[in-house]
Amino acid sequence: MIPAMNKKRIRPSTTTAQQRRLLFSTMIGRWLPPLVWMAVIFVFSAQPSLPHAPELWLELLVKKGGHAWAYGVLAWLYWRALRPYRKSQPAVWRGVCIALAVMYALSDEYHQTFVPGRNGNLLDVVVDGLGAGIAMGLERWRSVRVRAGRSRPV
Repeated sequence: MIPAMNKKRIRPSTTTAQQRRLLFSTMIGRWLPPLVWMAVIFVFSAQPSLPHAPELWLELLVKKGGHAWAYGVLAWLYWRALRPYRKSQPAVWRGVCIALAVMYALSDEYHQTFVPGRNGNLLDVVVDGLGAGIAMGLERWRSVRVRAGRSRPV
């Protein structure tokens, strides 16, 4: 017998294909929510006019609060999407999430300059950044509490 014929035939591994599918589905699972949320923000900012509250103070509270909340959610969705990368230096990654949310806020305000009846407002970008910062601050507070809970004796 020829020695080469005794060797088992090496078949192409399906593991790499499975790993690619898993990676792809994981990436979609992580990045689809922030992309959908960005689309929701885009649709709202593309409206020529939005309903108004009867009182000016209530109008400011609802609209600015809505801005802060929407971009806080966006920053948290970025935090979730970046999970594989943020194991080291979480403070830096929180800053990245805030920066991404602020960059989207800037692009959204620029987009509003092209919508009839709307205008871009840098104050809204500041409020959006505050919302993203508060969300990341709450995430930090939550992670410290979780870590403190794990370190307690059972």
